[in-house]
Amino acid sequence: MIALAASALMLCQCGKENGSGGEETAGAVETPAQLTERLGLGWNMGNQMDAYHNYEGAGALYNMPEETCWGNPKATQATFKGVKAAGFSTVRMPVTWLGKIGAAPGYKIDEIWLNRVYQLAGYAHAAGLNVIVNTHHDENHGDDHWLDIAAASTDSKRNESIKAEIKAVWTQIAQKFADCGDWLILEGFNEINDGGWGGSEAFLANPSLQCNVLNAWNQAFVDAVRAAGGSNATRWLAVPTYAANPSFASYARMPEDPAGRCILAVHFYDPYEYTIGQDQYPEWGHTGKTGKKASWGDESNVRKVLGRLSQDYVKKGIPVYIGEFGCSMRDRTDTRAWAFYKYYLEYVVKAARTYNLPCFLWDNGVVGYGADLHGYINHGTGAYINGSQELVQTMVKAWTTTDASYTLQSVYDSAPVF
Repeated sequence: MIALAASALMLCQCGKENGSGGEETAGAVETPAQLTERLGLGWNMGNQMDAYHNYEGAGALYNMPEETCWGNPKATQATFKGVKAAGFSTVRMPVTWLGKIGAAPGYKIDEIWLNRVYQLAGYAHAAGLNVIVNTHHDENHGDDHWLDIAAASTDSKRNESIKAEIKAVWTQIAQKFADCGDWLILEGFNEINDGGWGGSEAFLANPSLQCNVLNAWNQAFVDAVRAAGGSNATRWLAVPTYAANPSFASYARMPEDPAGRCILAVHFYDPYEYTIGQDQYPEWGHTGKTGKKASWGDESNVRKVLGRLSQDYVKKGIPVYIGEFGCSMRDRTDTRAWAFYKYYLEYVVKAARTYNLPCFLWDNGVVGYGADLHGYINHGTGAYINGSQELVQTMVKAWTTTDASYTLQSVYDSAPVF
């Protein structure tokens, strides 16, 4: 077993005392607005605990999580100190469980894997960060993963079996973290969909069918955590929309929760032809040139999507966070492309701040080249990579600046002009 650092163990057992990482004063009730302030601008430790062997020929390792198998070094206490020093308030820690879950009916989670997740959460808390832990890549996108919403939506027995596994898995995770205070948030799922991301024939024929299955899974997650003891009775819990896409929020039903502390989780990568597509455009926004930018997804789309989340949820007392946002660094090294890249990140974060939506940058640690180049912080040392310091500082400025003259409109007015 991985030996837990004593400091990490003690930090997770500190309950709700005052201190770093978001503890509440005893007896205080944190409001959604206070939660937003606490979570702030966050960072995803992607391609780390969510990494798994997903290539043919890996034998027994196929679909087996391993922290370093996607190229990142092991995370250390220095990782989280660097993240905190950069100006982030929260670490979202995606975790893939897959082959670490035993057979039915117990579905026992591998203790070494669970202990490592617990250890890293303790490191983050020691650095003064809030932490979000989820299930990540467990969803089935045609790769035989256990959270198979396509099968569950057409086979009630399969659905009941999956819900039983959800209950067992989340009971174990929640029990492991039962003594951790409100600095820890549990997020049930990541991007649950049938592999079509909302565009499959089955989904389009009846979107409510799969979305209602996800609503039931979200309820099973909340029920399991609330019954797991300790701080789980009242900690904040996050549940995603279908595919974590804000466009499907209308199909989402917030779980019944005796604590009344559920968060809606979405992701934002609009427009994907600029942020994550295989052939990414070099420019974005109202000053971008036709032919060099996507045909949709400019600033008005950002305001429309985030504004609707604010209107439909935040203003009604239901907190929402953007669990992932970002844009690949691919081919953005020249002055012009870099300026638009920085502008995109600034505008999205400033919009999130304007609409009271904590937002967490996707960082997969990748350096060098490729369409999926989202590396900002070295996952082993906490140092900046890919020349990202300017980008991170721009995002921190967008979230934290309180100067009345620095507004979403002023950011818009400062868009790149060449």
